[in-house]
Amino acid sequence: MKNSYHTVNPIVRIKENELLSKEQFEQLIQANSFQKIAEILTPTVYGKYLTENYQYDFEQSLNQELVQTYEELIEIVPYPELVWLYTMRFTFHNLKIITKGEKIKENYDYLFIPDGFYTIEDLRSAIQTGESSVLPKTIIQCIKEVRQYFEESKILQGIDVIYDRYYYREQRRIAEQLNDAELLEEVIQSIDLLNITTTARCLLQKRTYAFMTTVVSSMGSFDKEELLSFAQQPLSVFIDYIRQSKYGELLGPALTDKTIDFAKVNILKDNYLTKVLQIAQTQAFGPLPLMAFLNAKDIEVMNLRLIIVGKRSGFTEEAIRERMRLLYDL
Repeated sequence: MKNSYHTVNPIVRIKENELLSKEQFEQLIQANSFQKIAEILTPTVYGKYLTENYQYDFEQSLNQELVQTYEELIEIVPYPELVWLYTMRFTFHNLKIITKGEKIKENYDYLFIPDGFYTIEDLRSAIQTGESSVLPKTIIQCIKEVRQYFEESKILQGIDVIYDRYYYREQRRIAEQLNDAELLEEVIQSIDLLNITTTARCLLQKRTYAFMTTVVSSMGSFDKEELLSFAQQPLSVFIDYIRQSKYGELLGPALTDKTIDFAKVNILKDNYLTKVLQIAQTQAFGPLPLMAFLNAKDIEVMNLRLIIVGKRSGFTEEAIRERMRLLYDL
């Protein structure tokens, strides 16, 4: 597999040069008007989106930029599944919002996040009919399970549980199918971190052992039964466990003796993934340089969205900085 990327990774290196620098982001944070922000972004790939009053629809423009990036990469990679491995979280997010919208007769289309593979029409049709010639069979199987669940129960949270279970399973399956040890390890680490936050939230909400069995994944490196053993125990006991785990140092800044700062955990998780993938900058072969670029582009868009929305909402520079994700070290 590694040799399959000898022509892809040079293109990825070129596209890395289109990413905004730390200096440009600092200028954006300090900008005192949207006109100044436009001046900074005009010579970049985002210049084409700077219409009059662009700040009011820039989030949609950023989605367009991501879709264009995904489509360009899908065209050049030998295994498009690699791109979907990264954007799959958006696929499952979209499945959740469309399914819930269908069930409670609400329109959540404005929450749709493009994944580069499946349109909102593709997903809605599959959810309504239980069939699709576009979606993978595993996703159709998942949709059917959700449909069957909702025939027996009207609790919306069950929809999240089923989709999340399939998401973990698909992540692990594709990572193993792509047959790259480093990529598989990155996926397992991501599942581990999600399992930690899922378990912690369950304890905080005093969820039952039975409920935790449905939401804690067995696809990571943690023994599922070991995580389930914390059911009905104080959150402080699980926090001690986290501190003693291999993720203790990483998550330490978000932990106190009795509480977890989940917003901080999310930032730490994103920054950790960025650091792990940045190692790929030194690799000439394999899929990780592509994954690193996908992550860098996603973080860039996330930070741009934060800056625009933050300034529109009157956030201070300090408030914006503390919410920003770690930038790609160009």
